[in-house]
Amino acid sequence: MPLPIVTDPAFYAAAIPAVLLLGVSKSGFGAGFGSLAVPMMALVVTVPEAAAMLMPVLLLMDVMGLAVFRKDFDAALLKFLVPFGLLGTVVGTLLFRVLDAHLVAGIVGVFTLLFLAQRLVFPPRPDSPPWPRWVGALLTTTAGFTSFVAHAGGPPVNAYVIPMRLSPVQFTATMAAFFFCVNLSKWIPYAWLGLLDARNMATSLALLPFAPIGVLVGAWLTRRIKPTLFYQLVYAGMLLTGLKLVWDAVRGIA
Repeated sequence: MPLPIVTDPAFYAAAIPAVLLLGVSKSGFGAGFGSLAVPMMALVVTVPEAAAMLMPVLLLMDVMGLAVFRKDFDAALLKFLVPFGLLGTVVGTLLFRVLDAHLVAGIVGVFTLLFLAQRLVFPPRPDSPPWPRWVGALLTTTAGFTSFVAHAGGPPVNAYVIPMRLSPVQFTATMAAFFFCVNLSKWIPYAWLGLLDARNMATSLALLPFAPIGVLVGAWLTRRIKPTLFYQLVYAGMLLTGLKLVWDAVRGIA
């Protein structure tokens, strides 16, 4: 008996670009755009379904990202980030069935836009210090939580790490290792919540061949892009993500 699978062409018209965009973002090029993947797929399936379908895709992308950037991440920063990201996974597990996904998306979107507004109105000076550690703990826990609910953990943790002015490659490598740990921690809770059913997993396998394309293209560009342009693209990705998440929240709650 063949496995059930989504056959609606409209789904793949949204899901394939979402996977490619997620792959490019996972490589670091245009970091922030990846948070658009679930909202794009949520045009044709529910947010929990979209999040579940992306789990195997994310695993492959995370493994590829670690392989490409395995020598470039900031180990000390990761030791700080990962425990708070995992704490966010625990919070997401406990609140998953209580909080509306659109509300969570709206909160992430508003926070993202406020961060960008702050950077625009009060641009950082070259000697500006990074955020305090307690802010980093809060933002990284938020990233783990929003990653669990809608794979939208990029904007909160980016807001903490961007002011550190890491090189594009080091930034990308650190984020790749961080989200590998966070995404790996989601598998048991997702199974416990009943999200990893045969239909979602079979559909994910159909999307899996598109995963490496975005990662490889983005990784090639990341090693060749100037830092100034790199962070401009990060900001552009966060802006589009923030606007899309807020729009989805308003439309879903209305």
